[in-house]
Amino acid sequence: MRMPVRIPTLGCVAMAAFLTGAAPPPANIPPPDNRKLAHDLFKEIVEVHSVHDVGTKGVADIIARTLIAGGFAPADVKIVPEPLYPRQVNVVVRLHGKGKGKPVLWICHRDVVEALAKDWSLPPFRFIEKDGFYYGRGTSDMKDEDAAVAASLIRLKKEGFVPDRDIIVAFTADEEVGAEQDGPAFLLKEHRDLVDAGLVIDPDGGSGEIDNGKRLDFDVETSQKTYVTYTLETTNKGGHSSEPRPDNAIYQLAQGLVRLAGFHFPFKTNATTRLYFQRMAALETGARRADMLALSRLPVDEKAAARLAEDVEINSILHSTCIATMLNAGVQENALPARAEATVQCRIMPDETAAGTKATLEKVLADPGIRVSVLGTVVSAPESSPSPALFASVEKVVHSMWPGVPVLPQMAAGASDAIFTRNAGIPSYGIGGGWNDIHDIRMHGRDERMKQDTFYETVEFTYRLMKELATAS
Repeated sequence: MRMPVRIPTLGCVAMAAFLTGAAPPPANIPPPDNRKLAHDLFKEIVEVHSVHDVGTKGVADIIARTLIAGGFAPADVKIVPEPLYPRQVNVVVRLHGKGKGKPVLWICHRDVVEALAKDWSLPPFRFIEKDGFYYGRGTSDMKDEDAAVAASLIRLKKEGFVPDRDIIVAFTADEEVGAEQDGPAFLLKEHRDLVDAGLVIDPDGGSGEIDNGKRLDFDVETSQKTYVTYTLETTNKGGHSSEPRPDNAIYQLAQGLVRLAGFHFPFKTNATTRLYFQRMAALETGARRADMLALSRLPVDEKAAARLAEDVEINSILHSTCIATMLNAGVQENALPARAEATVQCRIMPDETAAGTKATLEKVLADPGIRVSVLGTVVSAPESSPSPALFASVEKVVHSMWPGVPVLPQMAAGASDAIFTRNAGIPSYGIGGGWNDIHDIRMHGRDERMKQDTFYETVEFTYRLMKELATAS
C-alpha cells in the first residue's frame, strides 16, 4: 500500500493553534501550494529507478513536465541527452533576469546508487512516509535537493520574480559513476552556452550538521580532495605449491602494503581549511581550541596537526590519504600465484597531482617489482576561494532561518560534481539546505531517509538562497 502524505494548509494549522493555544507554525517552511508541489515531485522522482544501468531519462521527463506546468516556456526548458549514453538525459532550465551579471548555475544530479530490496526493510524505490521520515533511495542523495530546487524555481517564476542575473538549473545525469562519464562535464564540453555562469551552487555538497537534536554548524564546500585510484601489481612465473620459492607474488605485494600502512602524507592546510580551523576554534575550549588556532596560521604546526589528526574526520582534511581497499591474487589453492594485485584508493589535496602521488607511492613501496598504475579517469580542480561576499550571503540566509548557527567552509574528503565546474574555471560552492544527523548518515546506505520537516526547510532555504544570490553582487 502506498502511504499518502497529508500536508495541512497554513490556514488549518493556524486554526488548530488558535483553538489549542499552541504556537503558530514555524516560518521556515514554504507556503502550502509550494509544499505540495515539492512533495509530489519528490515522491514521483524517488519512485523512478534511476540507477546508472537504467538511466535518468525517466526523471528528466518528470522534471521537464513539472517545470513547463509551473510556467516555464518550453523554449527555456532544454532536454539534452548524451549521445554516447542515450539513456542519460540532462534538463537545463533558465529563469531570465535583467542581465546585470553572469548567471548563477545550480547543478543537481538525478541518478542514484543501486539498492537491493533484500537489503532493505522497506521497498527502496517506493516513497514511504513513516515515523516522520520519507524513506526511499535518493531521499537524501539527492532527489530531495532536486525537488527543492525545482519547486523553488517554480515559486520564483509564479511570483513574477525577475533576478538581476539569470538563474540556470542543470538537472544532470551520471554523478554516481566514474569521472569518465558525468552530466556537468558533458554540458560544459558540448553545451557551454547553456550552462556558462559566473557562480555555481551544488546542493550535493555542504549542509547542516545535527548532534542529538542540536544544530552544530552549516558547511559550505569550497574545495574537495581529488579522487584517484591506483593498482599495485606484482608478477612472477608462478609454479606448484609443493615447491614454494621466496619470490611469492602475494608476499612481495604484502610487504609493500605494510610499508604503505605505516606511511602518512605530510600535513598541510589551504585557505579553506585555515578558515575552517579559525571559525571552529571559536566553538572549542582548552587545548583543542589552541590547536585549531595554530592551524589557522602558517606555517603548519606539526604537533597541533598530529593531535587533531587523532580525530578521523579532521585527519581526512589535514593531508592526502591512500588506503588499500581490495586484494586479488592466485588462481587455485595448489598453485603459486603468478600475479597479485591490490587496489589503493587515494584522496589527494587539491593542489597535488596524480603523477606526484604515484611517485610518492613508488618511493614508499620501495620495490621496483611492484608496478603502480592509475585506474580510470582523474579530474582535479583548485579550491574556490572562501569569498567573504559569498559567505556573507549564505550567512544572511542561514541566520534568517536558524539564528546563531555558525557557517563554516569545508574541504570535502568525498567527491561531487563541483569538481568539473571548478576545473572549468567557475567559482563553485557546495551548499545544500538539508540537515544531517551525524549519528545517522544513510546516503548510499540501507533504508535511506529524510526527515519530513527537514525536507520542507530545505525547500524554503533553497528559495531564499536563490533569491539572495541572484540579487547579490
